[in-house]
Amino acid sequence: MQRHDYLIIGGGMVAANAVNGIREHDKTGSIAILGAEPDGPVTRPALSKKLWTDPEFTYDKIWMTPEEDENTTLYTDMRVERIDRDEKTVTTASGEVHGYGRLLLATGGAPVTLDGLPAGDRVLYFRTVRDYDRLRELSGEQRHIVVVGGSYIGTEIAAALVQNETQVTLVYPEEVLGGKMFPPSLASRYHQTYLDQGVKLLGSRRVEGGRVNGDHVILTLDNDSTLEADAVVFGLGVTPNVEIAEQAGLEVDGGVVVNEQLRTADEHIFAAGDVACYPDRILGRRRIEHVDHANQSGVTVGHIMAGSNETYDHTPYFYSTVFDMAYKAVGTLDSSFETIEDWATPQEQGVVYYLDNGRVQGVLQLNMDPDKLAEARRILADTSEQSEETLVGRIEIS
Repeated sequence: MQRHDYLIIGGGMVAANAVNGIREHDKTGSIAILGAEPDGPVTRPALSKKLWTDPEFTYDKIWMTPEEDENTTLYTDMRVERIDRDEKTVTTASGEVHGYGRLLLATGGAPVTLDGLPAGDRVLYFRTVRDYDRLRELSGEQRHIVVVGGSYIGTEIAAALVQNETQVTLVYPEEVLGGKMFPPSLASRYHQTYLDQGVKLLGSRRVEGGRVNGDHVILTLDNDSTLEADAVVFGLGVTPNVEIAEQAGLEVDGGVVVNEQLRTADEHIFAAGDVACYPDRILGRRRIEHVDHANQSGVTVGHIMAGSNETYDHTPYFYSTVFDMAYKAVGTLDSSFETIEDWATPQEQGVVYYLDNGRVQGVLQLNMDPDKLAEARRILADTSEQSEETLVGRIEIS
């Protein structure tokens, strides 16, 4: 058995940031990262964004290297199956046992899959570097790829592919692309942008099943029609990897429940990133899957594991960039809420506020300076009743 002062289960962005956070307070303690994926930590958002659209962002830039020293060890292809809280050990699928002083669950999430259509060479549930590598091989030369899912991953991949000599059909459940998140006027523009760029939009549809036939994939839709392509990419969201936490008897409620220090009920075990259900100081208890949360919670939990008394009081933002539309947001974007729009020019740059019973629940900023997010957080934290008169002009649009 190997024993470590700090043991991290999960080899993603949270793990890399946690190592750096630990090293700010503890320069010599032994750290081990047990990653289930075959590669080390990467800047995951680049897999559906910059690697496709920014020629200056080369492949070598995706890798995140945790602070390297003789007391830090990264293991890949190592899946943890069991935690023994009494012995303070974890056991891997291969039977290795690792002991810990403090343990971080940074297990992230697994892509939602479609029953009866397993992942394969032409069926990708997009998540990893290997998925990106394979999609690069399949794309280009005007091949036809179907992308399934109208949320962040699906829309970003569809935009990435069509800008790289690929025919794209995007299948999604809403009638208008972005209709669940954006107010009608902005959703209409978003939808039209994809059409203008050459993406075939197949709205109000779901994929029910499919099969691989040689070098093609044949999908069956919910109206019994079929769709044939060279490959299919699914972006249906992720399910948090909470199984080992549940097995260990830790509280799970949609994610691993932690306090304001990202600590579970077991004082020696922490959770951060996608898998953590934490008490946000503005938004209340929730689980968030975005990169800002992975970065910030990772660093903070590293500090705390190494002895800091700080709390995690950062309210994360999320973002997406497709074509000429780059938005950043905090809170909840739900088009069923009352929305108040503030545009400097006709939907080229501006702010959308989402209100429920007069209280702001979310703020979206389109094509704006990221420094404006601090004001968005202040507005979210303000519990007083708001209106068009109090909100329009409150955030300077630039």
